[in-house]
Amino acid sequence: MRVRLLDKGGAQLMREALDQEKLKAIYDGVARRYDFQHSFLTAKSDQRGRTILVGKAVGPGDKVLDCGAGTGSTALLAAQKIGTSGNVVLLDMSDGMLTIARERVAQANLSDSVEFKSGDILELPFEDGSFDVVLSTYSTCPLHDPAKGAMELYRVVRPGGLIGVAHSTDPETPLVKWLADKVERAVWLIPSISLGCRSVSVLPTLEQAGCKVILKKRIGIPLWPFLVFVVEKPAT
Repeated sequence: MRVRLLDKGGAQLMREALDQEKLKAIYDGVARRYDFQHSFLTAKSDQRGRTILVGKAVGPGDKVLDCGAGTGSTALLAAQKIGTSGNVVLLDMSDGMLTIARERVAQANLSDSVEFKSGDILELPFEDGSFDVVLSTYSTCPLHDPAKGAMELYRVVRPGGLIGVAHSTDPETPLVKWLADKVERAVWLIPSISLGCRSVSVLPTLEQAGCKVILKKRIGIPLWPFLVFVVEKPAT
């Protein structure tokens, strides 16, 4: 399912996604500093979003997929919650990010309940309905087709399962939105800082597919807010 990415006014987004291979090289290059950089630039609201999603969507014994898992921050929270009967799969296109994730998982003594997979969110290497919970934290923002990515999350979660997503969104106040756009235009010129991220909108795609909204919350600093949501896939 392909849906053009539109803003709230119906206009096509101006900022085009970066090439996939370029994105992979960028994330490989920033892997060692990613956690500090992303936390600093978002005033730690990134981890708050992860905590909200895992707290609402993940339960003991769940089989969880973390898409665009990066350095494993979300997956670690999920692995701590699922207990010994659950399982978490980390998927990312960046080998550099997954290397850091493996180190963090080992340090947390959670290797027995965690698996790693290299892959693309737009073409997930899993069967339909493979997971109880699918999470994506700040990983739809760089995609060239975020709506397709959202539908891949939908495809691999079981009927009645939960999808938890956090992504960049536009400021609600027009003046702040104008200022944010000016700043982002400058930041966009430095890919190692922007990481190819821009405001996206994927919740409407999942709602059109029949998902029920369980949680919807805006968090973050005024210039760079995040939308955090959990939806339930129809049971039939």
